[in-house]
Amino acid sequence: MYAPAVVVKGLVKHYGDVRAVDGISFTVGRGEVFSLLGPNGAGKTTTVEIIEGLRKADSGTVKVMGMDIRKRRREILKRIGVLPQDFSSFDNLTVIETVRYFQELFGGGTDAKELLKAVGLGGVEKRLYKELSGGQKRRLGIATALVSDPEIVFLDEPTTGLDPRGRREIWRVIERLKERGKTVFLTTHYMEEAEALSDRVAIMSRGKIIAIGSPGELIEKHEKGLKVTVKGGRGLEDVVKSLGLPVKREGEGLQIACSGMRDVFTLLRTLEESHTSFNTLQVRGATLEEVFLDLTGERLGGDES
Repeated sequence: MYAPAVVVKGLVKHYGDVRAVDGISFTVGRGEVFSLLGPNGAGKTTTVEIIEGLRKADSGTVKVMGMDIRKRRREILKRIGVLPQDFSSFDNLTVIETVRYFQELFGGGTDAKELLKAVGLGGVEKRLYKELSGGQKRRLGIATALVSDPEIVFLDEPTTGLDPRGRREIWRVIERLKERGKTVFLTTHYMEEAEALSDRVAIMSRGKIIAIGSPGELIEKHEKGLKVTVKGGRGLEDVVKSLGLPVKREGEGLQIACSGMRDVFTLLRTLEESHTSFNTLQVRGATLEEVFLDLTGERLGGDES
């Protein structure tokens, strides 16, 4: 039986009197996309840098591919790839020259052209770095993280600053990495990204892991009912208020908090019986972003400095 890709137990890190990482434990399975989320100052950057071997923990253990990061750091570094948030290359290097430069730095016999094809840059090998779009630069960054054919790929905010099309391109690259059996450790500020890509998510706040599980599990566990948005004509608000359900104005419509589908059916029946017209009615459950906000009291923002 294979060991997990990453095992963290009782990890602690202080900066002076600040306990940045407060005794956290979690496991990342091989071949999964795992996202670590947290507001500013949560401790996630410190946690990831300890796993990558860039910082030393005060106590606790980290094992990567079954190896202790404190004892076998050099071996571990050969088996991981890292895309930092601030990745950049030299303006006047071509795309393929950039990949070969990183191959010289970190080793790896992966064919540079095949690697570029894998991240969707097969047609721009001779283009200069300075001529690339934002999405192309991030995909090139992922290619450089893959030069040694690593088993685990750490991607720090891989879609920050990209337009929706560029973000979707990176999503496809991450999905292909998973299809190839790579373990992807992702940090992101985009909740819909974590929800769409992740097998499991860990939410970190004030140095602690406060929730962990698949996006669906976290939403189901912390969901506080359904939200119904109705847009309609005269008398709609009075009818809704007569049911005693929490309601508030949202743009041109009403947002109604329902505890479950029974409340939704009651709402529909009441609207029909009172002959109250409406144009649209939308029912949705909680999102991962709402779960995050409920658990941490904060929206997801920039990382700790």
